[in-house]
Amino acid sequence: MGAMAELLSEHEQGKALGTLPNWSRGEGSLVREVELESFPQAIQVVDRVAEIAERDDHHPDIDIRWRTLKFTLSTHSEGGITELDVALATEIDAVLDALG
Repeated sequence: MGAMAELLSEHEQGKALGTLPNWSRGEGSLVREVELESFPQAIQVVDRVAEIAERDDHHPDIDIRWRTLKFTLSTHSEGGITELDVALATEIDAVLDALG
């Protein structure tokens, strides 16, 4: 990863959330919860997100509860939401959208 990402202002966070309708703002993080059709499908999504996270060197917190996944995105080194989190949220949405 190159230069450190800067925290987004409240306005920038709101603007980003306008493009991410399935996400909400948590305490210094972006949060999305999704229920999938089966546990194996949930694990497939986690595997794909893990590949993206490794490629981008930016890793989400993922809570797995049977078919329900909760993604929490925050740039821990910066203490909040950065453009890295917005980009990863967009990629997670693409993985979920590809499920049909």
